[in-house]
Amino acid sequence: MKQYLLSAVLLGLLTLTSCGDQATPQQENSFDYNVDQFADVKVLRYQIPGFEDLTLNEQKLVYFMTQAGLEGRDIMWAQNYRHNLEIRKALEKIYVDYPGSRSSEDWMAFETYLKRVWFSNGIHHHYSNDKIMPEFSTKFLKELLFESGATLEGEAFEVIFDDKDKKKVNLSKDADIVLESAINFYGPDVTTQDVEDFYGAEEVDIERPIEVGLNTRLVKEQGELVEQVYRSGGLYGQAIDRIIYWLEQAVTVAENPAQAKALSLLIDYYKTGDLNTWDDYAVAWVSATEGNIDWINGFIEVYNDPKGYKGSYETIVQIKDFDMSKKMSVLSEQAQWFEDNSPLMPEHKKKEVKGVSYKTVVVAGESGDASPSTPIGVNLPNNNWIRQAHGSKSVSLGNIINAYNNAGGSGRLQEFAHDAQEIELEEKYGALADKLHTALHEVVGHASGQINPGVGTPKETLKSYKSTIEEGRADLFGLYYLMDPKLQELGLVTDWEATGTAAYDGYIRNGLVTQLIRLNLGDDVEEAHMRNRQWVSAWVFEKGQDQGVIERVTRDGKTYYDIKDYGKLRELFGELLRETQRITSEGDYEAAKALVEDYGVKVDQELHAEILQRNSQFTSAPYSGFVNPVLVPELNEQQEIIGFQIVQPESFQAQMLEYSKTYGNL
Repeated sequence: MKQYLLSAVLLGLLTLTSCGDQATPQQENSFDYNVDQFADVKVLRYQIPGFEDLTLNEQKLVYFMTQAGLEGRDIMWAQNYRHNLEIRKALEKIYVDYPGSRSSEDWMAFETYLKRVWFSNGIHHHYSNDKIMPEFSTKFLKELLFESGATLEGEAFEVIFDDKDKKKVNLSKDADIVLESAINFYGPDVTTQDVEDFYGAEEVDIERPIEVGLNTRLVKEQGELVEQVYRSGGLYGQAIDRIIYWLEQAVTVAENPAQAKALSLLIDYYKTGDLNTWDDYAVAWVSATEGNIDWINGFIEVYNDPKGYKGSYETIVQIKDFDMSKKMSVLSEQAQWFEDNSPLMPEHKKKEVKGVSYKTVVVAGESGDASPSTPIGVNLPNNNWIRQAHGSKSVSLGNIINAYNNAGGSGRLQEFAHDAQEIELEEKYGALADKLHTALHEVVGHASGQINPGVGTPKETLKSYKSTIEEGRADLFGLYYLMDPKLQELGLVTDWEATGTAAYDGYIRNGLVTQLIRLNLGDDVEEAHMRNRQWVSAWVFEKGQDQGVIERVTRDGKTYYDIKDYGKLRELFGELLRETQRITSEGDYEAAKALVEDYGVKVDQELHAEILQRNSQFTSAPYSGFVNPVLVPELNEQQEIIGFQIVQPESFQAQMLEYSKTYGNL
């Protein structure tokens, strides 16, 4: 049995801070959030304020859950692409053992490529899904492999440079979206029709349907479709056994019986792979609302599956942010008011919004699909019947948002905002507007609405458009209420109109302009959240043009969008929200397809070229992610944990190499 402590070598590469050294304003201001920048990526640090105020058992629970999460890191790499682990191991051996010069342009290109692969958990871009193409030759890589004693041959070598498997997730309406996606949820010869036939024939309880296919890989064996289950003794079993080990340690320090029950069910699920047990766990987890520690752990989000069945491995370990959670719990308490007063059709409103739990949390560790690139808000569980019957948990990752906000600006606001008033409002109210939109999106947006009796789940009815429709629906719910005096009545803002104005300016500016800097010229919009921001913004712009709601302005050869009537824009957001909920409630696939394809996929190429040119003056990368602070146990002579220190990684590469060494289970 290994002792999971940091080596002296690694400690020499890190900056050490004790857990008692955090969270005062002076120290906050002096904390260095920036770690590295390469290609289109900036790597940041985050702090764990409040960790020192936890009891020793609570600190142990955080540590054990963080370790459990990291033990499954390789699963995400394997899920993203079938050759990822083989490629990573070869590239890391080169990075560690190459004896030659490390100052040449080719070597710098190699190092940048490896960092990009680390950041994306594989050879496909974490956001665009495009394959990351190296800026060095096949000849140079062969030289590196030979001189480092590393091996990479056949398809795993060739795919780095050729045009095969060029999209991790291909959602083009003209593609076989399963066969032409490189994601490793399906065998390389499995087609979209195969998936639809296989899962369409599976009978489930219509009242309490399991998340069919969530934790399996669907492959062909001797011509027959077979599911390989993620479980102990099954697919990814070596990593899952290590996850189970740490979860068993966590049970011993659970804060209360409800937490212990949820953890025990999660262990049973990992042992068996039984999706009924997963539902039992989800019910227990969403019901365990007491305590200072919480977690997200499992095969959860289905964005990476073009068919929306397969869950990506993801873990987030959370500490309650007591101050912000108290302030924001008012949204949970008022969830029914928001539902009742929404512009949804009466038959699509929930009569009783159950158990919506919203917290601002402090992240203590992340892994899998949540790291290095992390969400800022999460609402779970995803199974709709559990949400309706037992409620959901919505969290805002407060210290992650804080790290983003403190990592330094880039001047893009001044470049892309329409006028001085828009800049002033964004600087004064933008951060609060973003935080409120995330909260409204998660706690009332995802929790709102109901599906008509007899209509299948959105995964079945809306198919590949399910994720972007759901994210757009939640965005629209939040947008509708961001311009509502109710927020000021609840004490969440001091000026509801100014906050709403900043929110609307920022959303339209991002949806129609600034998010384009994340795309290469000529690309369609592929990622679900980017699509939803574009189709929401483009739809209201088109509908509002003739009504004098939004005007496209050209000034000095530059394009801006100027909102003329914020009240009417709110009405348009409400109209689109009502239609999006109707699409979801009725399972209207053709309407979903038309909305996304007509407004959310294609990009104005002339505008895109202009935006890229204007953005070229900025050196700050458009994407950010994080290294994780490391919890280092302090042991007594009996090798018992008596405390912890928090170690902040000094470099991105040091943490990536340590993770591969310590948690390389596959």
